[in-house]
Amino acid sequence: MKIRRARDYRHGRIEIIPMIDVMFFLLVTFMLASLSMQSLHSVPVDLPRGEAAALQPQQPVTLTITGDSQIYLDSTLATLDTLADILKPMLQGPDADVVVAADNGAPAGTVVQAMIQARRAGVEHFLIAVKHE
Repeated sequence: MKIRRARDYRHGRIEIIPMIDVMFFLLVTFMLASLSMQSLHSVPVDLPRGEAAALQPQQPVTLTITGDSQIYLDSTLATLDTLADILKPMLQGPDADVVVAADNGAPAGTVVQAMIQARRAGVEHFLIAVKHE
């Protein structure tokens, strides 16, 4: 006759499947968080280097001037003549900010003319986009 112990001791096991699920969840979370930190409203340009304080504007409109003098409002192509008409409905209030992302090789005259047209549309504050060194 075999006498059983009062308590059977079981060896602990580490389940790997739930740990893999948690790791994939964390990976997806960090990927989505990093995507939300990027500005996806503008056309990629080569920004000049400089020192500027980081600002967090509320839903800004991005005015992009490329190296070959093309002008974009967010990702909509515009010209100097149509810039004010396209920009006016995009502004969300009297204190709306516009981020100016001018390519390093963009002509300064085109940048200034685009900012003057944006001023005609009612923009009072401009934010200049630069690369951090």
